[in-house]
Amino acid sequence: MRETTAPPLARAALDRDGEARDDDDFAVRFDADPRARVIAMHRGRVLLAEQVDGSVPALDFRRVGDLPESQLRCYLGRTVTDDGTVPAGTPVEVRVFDADAASRIEPEEARWAGLRTAVPLLGDRDAGLFTEALALANWHESSPFCPRCGSTTTVIQAGWARKCDREDTLLFPRTDPAVIVLVTDDDDRVLLGSNALWEQNRFSLLAGFVEPGESLESAVVREIGEEAGIAVDRVEYAASQPWPLPASLMIGFTARVAADAAPSGARPDGVEILELRWFTREELSGANTDIGLPGGSSIARWLLERWYGGPVDEGMPWIRS
Repeated sequence: MRETTAPPLARAALDRDGEARDDDDFAVRFDADPRARVIAMHRGRVLLAEQVDGSVPALDFRRVGDLPESQLRCYLGRTVTDDGTVPAGTPVEVRVFDADAASRIEPEEARWAGLRTAVPLLGDRDAGLFTEALALANWHESSPFCPRCGSTTTVIQAGWARKCDREDTLLFPRTDPAVIVLVTDDDDRVLLGSNALWEQNRFSLLAGFVEPGESLESAVVREIGEEAGIAVDRVEYAASQPWPLPASLMIGFTARVAADAAPSGARPDGVEILELRWFTREELSGANTDIGLPGGSSIARWLLERWYGGPVDEGMPWIRS
C-alpha cells in the first residue's frame, strides 16, 4: 500500500495561538495591528482573491478597515508560511457577514466559494484556514442558546467559546467523530457503497458516527456490519481530517473481511446504503464512465487512491463530497 501525504484538509500548518484568545483586549489589539488580515465569509462561503494574469486561486485576505461590521468574528491564529501574499506570523480572523454586507464587500457571486468547490483549488494553508473558519462559524450558528437553561449566550475568547448569559457556564466548540473505512477482501478488492441520499451511481467508502461509549475500532466493525452485513477485522488506523459540514472529524481506517466471512455475503442495509460493489483496481479504472466517486477534498478519495496506488484515471467523474 503506497504511503502518501496527509489527507487534503489535514495538511495546513498554522499556529493557532491559543494563549491570545484569553486576552480581554484581544479584539482591540487585533484591529490595531497593521499586519492583521481577515477572511470574509457569508452563508458558509469564503471570498476568494481575484485571479489576475493566471494567478493561483487563494483566499482574499482583507485589512480590518476595509470591511463593514460583521455578525461574528473568530480568531484563527497566525500563519507559519510565507507564500508571497501573506507573510509568516500574520494574525488572521474570519468574519461572518449578512447578505447586504457581503454584497458590498464583493457583489460578484463567483468570488464566493463553498468548501467543496474551493478546497481542490486552494493551497494547503488556505484550505486549512477555510476548514477551521467554517467549523467555527457552523458551531456558532447552531449554538445561540444554552443547552442547559435555554438562555442566550455571548461570544467570548476571540470566538472560541460562548458564555451562558444566565448561569455564566462556558460552552466550547464540539466535534463529532466519525469513522470512514476502506474495506478490502483477501483478493485486495475494495468495497464501495451507494448512499440513499446520493444521486444514482455515486459510490464511496462506508462511514458512520461513533456512538457514546464506543471505541473507534468498535465503531468500524459495527458500522460495516450494519451497513454491509459483513464482519471485518484487522482494523488499522490510516489518518484523519476535519470535515466541517457541519462538524465532523473523519477518522480513516482500513479493514479486511474476516476470515470466516465471505465477501459475496455483503448486503446493503437498504436504508442508508442501497447498493454495494466490489472493485479490483482494473475494474475501478474501467468503470470511469459509469460511476461517480469521492471528490478531491474528501478523505474518502485519499484513502481510495492510497489503496489504488496513485491517482485514478483522470477521466473518472469524481463527485465533490
